Amino acid sequence: MPKEQLIEHLRVRLGALVDPDLGESLLQLGALHNIEAADGSIHIYLELIPPLYRSLAQQLDTAIKSVVEKVDPSVRSVVHARPIAVLRKIPSPVLPQVQDMVAVASGKGGVGKSTVAANLAAAFLLEGLQVGLLDADIYGPSAPTLFGLEGATLEAVKTEEGRVVGYPQQQYGIKIASMGFIMQRDQAAIFRGPMLAGYFRTLVEQIEWGELDVLVFDLPPGTGDVQLTLAQQIPLSGAVIVTTPQQLALADVRRSIAMFRRVNVDILGIIENMSYYIPSDAPEKRYYIFGQGGGKQLAEEAGVPFLGEIPLHDDIRTSTDEGLPVVLNPDAAEPVIHAYQTVTQAILATLRRLNLQRHHSQQMEIRL
Repeated sequence: MPKEQLIEHLRVRLGALVDPDLGESLLQLGALHNIEAADGSIHIYLELIPPLYRSLAQQLDTAIKSVVEKVDPSVRSVVHARPIAVLRKIPSPVLPQVQDMVAVASGKGGVGKSTVAANLAAAFLLEGLQVGLLDADIYGPSAPTLFGLEGATLEAVKTEEGRVVGYPQQQYGIKIASMGFIMQRDQAAIFRGPMLAGYFRTLVEQIEWGELDVLVFDLPPGTGDVQLTLAQQIPLSGAVIVTTPQQLALADVRRSIAMFRRVNVDILGIIENMSYYIPSDAPEKRYYIFGQGGGKQLAEEAGVPFLGEIPLHDDIRTSTDEGLPVVLNPDAAEPVIHAYQTVTQAILATLRRLNLQRHHSQQMEIRL
């Protein structure tokens, strides 16, 4: 078959392909840039709204191969990973190499926010993204424990310009910075408000993160100085609020939502943690120890997405004690893994919809 016909078949098929997150075809999005065929290979140039995660890439791969195999089976090599480009925002002065910055927050302590943040970072990694985690919980840094990095430190060097920069630790493919790498394990964190903001700025401004698709900020609970400093000085893509089902936690979530809205940060959604208990010896059962449906009801009241429920399960505790996010544990219970996958893909879909809106409202640059 002439390559022109093959290219036309691909153009029609891919142009009609609907982006599952954005609800528009690639033709409507203007995503299909060019198609080239040469030497038994197909090169398809797409300009896609970030973050481009693994499941979406697989859908594109399946669509391309289905056309090629049907129209011209003689084309053996389908090369499209390199030509796919992701629309990038214009770099900001703060963290210019980071595409999306996601804050994980809670209205109160004790809801498992840091565990959720660590597992979201790990789940983003499994979706094929380059990920960093900044543990901004100055009073109670948890990242060293959650990632098995207790005793680790931040390497710092002085540049030729006299600037001191630090390099994050890397664990399981995730770049991690934490106040816990600066303080000794049993050292008390005694800081006043301005000092908190100063330490946070140090972690943000003096760490060399390199290029990242997503940087996750694990915030301290509440609506204090660190949260306000972050919201006012960092170009956040959005905030995820973690809660538990009981009314006391939900009341504090309302304050968190109000705070982020006041400083013009989009709410990506609410995650209900510890939603129900799954006994290890009876995985088919669910016990709603702290009540049921509170997080979803609050999301509906606030007009924000409800991202999903994370269960209580002993695998989460044991993995945490071992310094391994549960989503990276191959032996973890399937309902736990599925819950985090569901929440993660809901966050990524919301991020892509927001990034599409921002793309329409501001100039973007394309990096191949």
